Amino acid sequence: MDSQNTSNDNANRSPFVTIPGAIIVAGAIIAIAIVWTTKPAKAPAAQNSGTQMPQVGQVNMAPVTATDHILGNPNAPIKIVEFSDPSCPYCQMFNPTMEQIMSAYGPGGQVAWVYRQFPLDFHPNSGTQAEAFECAASLGGNTAFWAYEKEWFTNFPQNGAEETAAVNSQQLAKTAKDVGLNATAFNDCVTSDQFKDKIDAEYTDGGNAMLAVPADQRGTPFNVIITPSGNKISLPGGVSYTTLKTTIDTLISAETGNASQ
Repeated sequence: MDSQNTSNDNANRSPFVTIPGAIIVAGAIIAIAIVWTTKPAKAPAAQNSGTQMPQVGQVNMAPVTATDHILGNPNAPIKIVEFSDPSCPYCQMFNPTMEQIMSAYGPGGQVAWVYRQFPLDFHPNSGTQAEAFECAASLGGNTAFWAYEKEWFTNFPQNGAEETAAVNSQQLAKTAKDVGLNATAFNDCVTSDQFKDKIDAEYTDGGNAMLAVPADQRGTPFNVIITPSGNKISLPGGVSYTTLKTTIDTLISAETGNASQ
């Protein structure tokens, strides 16, 4: 795996706050095996693998609003906020898991998927790719954003993070064409860099959210589950469908007494 090492000093671990016992239990019973790229806020990143527990604690993250990219019911009792990098192979592997989750819980309005940008510095094309995602949304709304996101991760090539800028541009344009976006308008949007401030703000937000977990767990994909009572659970890495479903069911059962079937 491509890597740039970061410190694993336990002194950097963030303190956690006391929360209702049911949520502590929900976190404690779910052991997760994950593979991820890690990146402390405003610092180089590393790629690691390991086994971690969901972290229930003080997550400093911007609230979900109508300006977010939301798939599913915006008022769903469970919201999964994913900080993702379009060049990240682990984000690509995790995408079908989230699609499965939305197929299971989206129709009933129980879960919403919120996508936020976290382009990693060591992926040279990730910033432009994040711009392309935003341009898809600007040209075709929420539907076009999610169509572009799905098409991109479905067809992103192995070792795609190492493509030249020219090849990357071709792939961006092809994805736009495949989801029905106007080619000229899309190209003009991507080259204008008009969403840089938005992407930078989401990157900063993600970095702040990741401070809730130890440094070696910070990276993409990084998920924050917002529970029905508003508590936030950090779930780093490309966790399995079974793990994520168990987490959701446990939280719904603990907080509402209405676990999904």
